[in-house]
Amino acid sequence: MTVTTTIELRVAPGARRAEVVGRHGDAWKVRVGAAPERGRANQAVIELLAKTLGIPERNITVLAGHTNRSKVVALTGIERAQAEQLLDTAAVKDGAPTAT
Repeated sequence: MTVTTTIELRVAPGARRAEVVGRHGDAWKVRVGAAPERGRANQAVIELLAKTLGIPERNITVLAGHTNRSKVVALTGIERAQAEQLLDTAAVKDGAPTAT
């Protein structure tokens, strides 16, 4: 049986670089360089998550918030605890990625 995890995101489009910022309430705040037009920011979010979590882009689906900064994303093939740990490790703190 394949595991599917959902996470909430708060997306800041038009940033200088794509990165996981850290927690934003119950969601993860991420920045992407793409503009929020014609799905470009959504695709940039998928690319960032795939790279950060080490899963294929095809395993990531935006379930809700297609035209909103707040999104719900489904991740197939990764447990919630592992996804949370990888996002936390990738999160930028004090202007630099955290060291673990």
